[in-house]
Amino acid sequence: MNTRINQLYSYMDQHALDAVLVNMPKHVYYLTGFASDPHERFLGLIIPRHEEPFLLVPALDLEAAQAASEVKLIYTHTDTDNPYEVLKKHLPASIQTLGLEKGFLTVSRFEALSAAIGAARYADIDEPLREMRVIKSADEVVRMKHAVRIIEDVLRAGIAQVKPGVTEIELVAELEYQMKKLGASGPSFSTMVLAGEKSALPHGVPGTRQVRSGELLLFDLGVYADGYASDITRTFAVGDISEEQAKIYDTVLQGNLRAIAATRPGATLASLDQAAREHIAAAGYGEYFMHRLGHGLGMDVHEYPSVHGQNQELLRSGMVFTIEPGIYVPNVGGVRIEDDVLVTDSGVEVLTSFPKELTVIG
Repeated sequence: MNTRINQLYSYMDQHALDAVLVNMPKHVYYLTGFASDPHERFLGLIIPRHEEPFLLVPALDLEAAQAASEVKLIYTHTDTDNPYEVLKKHLPASIQTLGLEKGFLTVSRFEALSAAIGAARYADIDEPLREMRVIKSADEVVRMKHAVRIIEDVLRAGIAQVKPGVTEIELVAELEYQMKKLGASGPSFSTMVLAGEKSALPHGVPGTRQVRSGELLLFDLGVYADGYASDITRTFAVGDISEEQAKIYDTVLQGNLRAIAATRPGATLASLDQAAREHIAAAGYGEYFMHRLGHGLGMDVHEYPSVHGQNQELLRSGMVFTIEPGIYVPNVGGVRIEDDVLVTDSGVEVLTSFPKELTVIG
């Protein structure tokens, strides 16, 4: 974590920033080790260019911050304080240029900060934080593998409850119960279970639709564990399905495998999307694959980079993202197969190991 803060010091030197203020709780955790949800209260990591970094936390979080943070200089504010005035007291006398997370601060909070600090210029610090986060450390990979193991155990427990007549929402309830039981802090996004014709909705909402024999059943789910996310999608057959549904499944599976095979340092993100999309299009289903191939994964379930056909960024060792092609045919059903993958020095490591061959359940 000191290495990460040192990277921000270097960025400040290169861009003539007098100080950096980090407010996003996940970034405070990423840089200090202190995890907190401050709700409406002010939480900030402040890094003056030539001075020691410090935390400003709500008074009720002081003990937790002292126990967890690698930044040991910690100040507090109470619920009756103006936290921006408290912040001003601890900053160097003259701050001309302040680095901020512009994508995170609300307008009202920025106005309150600006009124107290009065800097001449406010610079966005998204770039250095994004560049740090996009390359996962060995410790981060271990945490993500743990989150993957939990969600795969959750999925195994969930599909054991599938039988004709059970509803989508009943299966969601079972899955989210298992998440907590198996050690996750919670779901990393709204758990999705979609049956039959609803599986053709890429972002469908589970409801009281009952599972029936002879149809597809799609599960898309993930958890947060140790501060990191997992995200997996598997689609199953409930009893015997049609030849077209089986063809759709095999087409998506081959698209998934081709994109994984194309993953290696130096390849473009666009080339992965193209590897899956060209196969799906050649099978006659191009119009039914209407979303990007995948997204970055880490402390957030959706983060940088975006894996789509126009992204010419090169893959680097340490990147983690999803590969999740899909085909969604109205009134027939949908299939999505999603894996979490890590780019390695020599190629790719697939973090998810749940079987992908067409499986009949229920």
